[in-house]
Amino acid sequence: MKVILRQDVPDVGAAGQTVEVKTGFGRNYLIPRNLAIPATKASLRAIDEIRKQTEIREKKARREAEVVKDRIEKVSLTHEVLVGEDDRLYGSVTNADIAERLAAEGITVDKRAIQLDTPIKVLGIYTVPVKIAKDVTANLKLVVVKKSE
Repeated sequence: MKVILRQDVPDVGAAGQTVEVKTGFGRNYLIPRNLAIPATKASLRAIDEIRKQTEIREKKARREAEVVKDRIEKVSLTHEVLVGEDDRLYGSVTNADIAERLAAEGITVDKRAIQLDTPIKVLGIYTVPVKIAKDVTANLKLVVVKKSE
């Protein structure tokens, strides 16, 4: 069955693409969820309109992501933590902690967008990548310091 995708569908294709799928998958999943339309002569002419709308949406999302990126890169977060011997942290600084600090600064970011390879367990200055959109990544400056008592 040939269908025209209205939205990006993982492992199938991108919005506006004409793809060949199994009949059951198209009829029972894609079409009822408004993810695709059957590829008829009339709908093939409508592909251009779908592509235009998708491009407009992507440009708007990218502009918004660039604004958020600029705000994140202007901010320098300081995170105070309790430390033990040799300035080793009790616990660690995680994605959730960083997302919480950003929220306190007025920047809302999903904690899964903060790309820490491993939790931070030592005092210091870190550059943390934050993936905002598909191809927009901001570098956040994070300073982990000893909590003053």
